[in-house]
Amino acid sequence: MVQADSEGVEHLLCVTCQQPAKLQCPRCLELNLERDLAAFCSQDCFKASWAEHKKVHKPSATHGWHYCTRHGQGRSLNMPDFKWTGDLRPARIAPMRPIPSHIPKPDYYLTGVPVAEEESRQQKSVKLYSGKAVEGIRRACLVGRQVLDAAAAAVAPGVTTDEIDRVVHEATLAAGAYPSPYNYYSYPKSVCTSVNEVICHGIPDRRPLADGDIINVDVSVYLDGYNGDLNETFVVGQVDEASRNLIKVTYDCLHNAIAICKPGTPYRDIGDVISKHAKAHGMGVVRTYCGHGIGEFFHCAPNVPHYAKNKAKGVMRVGEVFTIEPMINQGSYRDKTWPDGWTSATEDGKRSAQFEHQLLITEDGCEVLTARLPTSPPLWWEVEQGSDGAEQPPPGAALAANGTAS
Repeated sequence: MVQADSEGVEHLLCVTCQQPAKLQCPRCLELNLERDLAAFCSQDCFKASWAEHKKVHKPSATHGWHYCTRHGQGRSLNMPDFKWTGDLRPARIAPMRPIPSHIPKPDYYLTGVPVAEEESRQQKSVKLYSGKAVEGIRRACLVGRQVLDAAAAAVAPGVTTDEIDRVVHEATLAAGAYPSPYNYYSYPKSVCTSVNEVICHGIPDRRPLADGDIINVDVSVYLDGYNGDLNETFVVGQVDEASRNLIKVTYDCLHNAIAICKPGTPYRDIGDVISKHAKAHGMGVVRTYCGHGIGEFFHCAPNVPHYAKNKAKGVMRVGEVFTIEPMINQGSYRDKTWPDGWTSATEDGKRSAQFEHQLLITEDGCEVLTARLPTSPPLWWEVEQGSDGAEQPPPGAALAANGTAS
């Protein structure tokens, strides 16, 4: 039997009929589950929904809100015991959102294992793209850009990262694409949302964004057999100067690296350029994660480290497609992974930012496949300058996010 809530639930709606709630599920209260998931207007509504509602009382990837564990494969009612490095804590995550049958899906959709990617020769040999394949990659990147812009428009104090995941999920499906992170090695969401000290792979959850936060939104889509991958870091409300500077330095690190991309450039040089700029501002460059080849597969050769004096092999050739995605920290470059197996945070709890573009090497330089559009929500310094969100290409780079060759 549901019990009356002594604290009042006037602000909540019944989970069954969406009428004003008056009662709470006692088992949910015992388990300390979120109050809005336990609210009912009457005993009749509670009884009518019991068969389905009771499923939220047990950890499950398909029912209820629970903490993520075991690299996305497990769920727990309790927050893991962990020595957190900063102020941020995980919140409960929602069940995985459904994907309609008409959306073409990669091989890992059901199993969580990208077998074709793992077994491909592209893990060691960099594929050269041309013709219709390049056009397919451009289309995927354009959709990725449009989806990221939709997510950026949703960023605001009070908005949960789960809501951003909903925006990304629905926008991706509306474009006829599959959200590439979805069940990739069991990742439980359609986008990565990394807040404050989280470096990358943050899992969207019920925590509302707070005024003063920063958030990286990493979008990847799979469209007609090709992947598009990009990310940006945004301010949430009024953000301190140090965090704003971190974001701008990270953005400049990416664009300084793009400026040297052309046939014959060694991949290892990218790390030197990024590290030089970050070090000049007293910031650290994350070494654990790197840019990567992309196209038919989500991740493949080449590896593109972002730190100086790396040992990346090979030089850039016409037709190669890859990402550059520097992660820059206010303090130490070292990272620590949360118990969910995905979320990577700075070891000292200081903030981190990231920007990512997907590039195609051309005869005379490179093409920024995921470039910002004139309609892209402006970044913080563009707001102050009164400009739109469109990018100016670095020397030797061309922009192609409008879906046309440059």
